[in-house]
Amino acid sequence: MRIRSLLLILIITLIAAFTVLNWNVFLANTTLSFGVTSLDAPLGLIMLALLVFMVAYCLVYVLYLQSNVLIDTRRSAKELQTQRELADKAEASRLTELRGFVEAGLKQGAEQNKAAQQALIARLDALETALRGSVEQSGNSLSAYIGELEDRLTPDKDKPAALR
Repeated sequence: MRIRSLLLILIITLIAAFTVLNWNVFLANTTLSFGVTSLDAPLGLIMLALLVFMVAYCLVYVLYLQSNVLIDTRRSAKELQTQRELADKAEASRLTELRGFVEAGLKQGAEQNKAAQQALIARLDALETALRGSVEQSGNSLSAYIGELEDRLTPDKDKPAALR
């Protein structure tokens, strides 16, 4: 228990003990003045009844405050849960958007890679064609040179001796 609760229980116990010890005095009649009229009644009993009434009133008030706090706490917990769900949905939406953005970037990168690869293949094909043409031309030139050398080295019977 809290110190306040223990203190309250101690005070109520002391009042109860005081009342039991002085019960005869509490029941003794006294002339009470209410301003307009006077009345013979036990002052101690009236004061004890007022004390019990005030304690009961304070207890009801504390219970009322406690119930209001409990209701507010539950309402706040529901609102917090709602806000948490909204935040989770927003986060999921952001993650979905990020996933779409990353996938679009990867797709674009793959398309650029494919385009660059096709351009490279086309350029390699063009270079290969040019190289084959160059090799063929070099081969033809070489064949022509070799043929000319053969013609110079081998004597022809059909040619006049002056051309040999």
